Amino acid sequence: MRRSGAAPGWSPTCPTAPEWGRAPGPHDPRTGRRPDADRGVPVSFEPRTVLDPARPHTLALFRIVTALLFSCHGAASLFGVLGGTHGGGTVPVGQWPGWWAALIQLAGGVLVLLGLGTRPAALLCSGSMAYAYFSVHQEKALWPIQNGGELAVLFCWAFLALAVTGPGSLALDTLLRRPAAGGRTGLTAARNQA
Repeated sequence: MRRSGAAPGWSPTCPTAPEWGRAPGPHDPRTGRRPDADRGVPVSFEPRTVLDPARPHTLALFRIVTALLFSCHGAASLFGVLGGTHGGGTVPVGQWPGWWAALIQLAGGVLVLLGLGTRPAALLCSGSMAYAYFSVHQEKALWPIQNGGELAVLFCWAFLALAVTGPGSLALDTLLRRPAAGGRTGLTAARNQA
């Protein structure tokens, strides 16, 4: 079936044939390549095939940056470094909830940064930010942009995502659970060698 003005060999199943000016030719359904294609250029491109291998490393970078920023907040509140708390200084030891929140920020942030106990530490960090938002920020206004709670909301959801997805690559959890010689995990193998 040939339409007027269409390239020879055009078929309704391949709408791009008129654009190329030639028939698409048969292609291998397993590879998506045409046998006559120059240097095996794929007929269809899926970003997933290129981006999927980078997923664990991207997740690791997200985890590291998020945890570093979170632990910096804790260090600023506990030790007065990096400008301290609002206006400088530190949070008094044992003060509820500020000192405890700063302790969770520092310890939880470092654990998530290293990828050690990532899921429970990230869940604790997420919960502390949810508490901070609803107990401190939400009473001022409804929306985070109005009540200054954007960081609390972002940290809450970022750590919840890390608790669900796991640490990605470059994590101590992954290193310690990697099977060594003899089928034992890294930690068990290290204990048996010592």
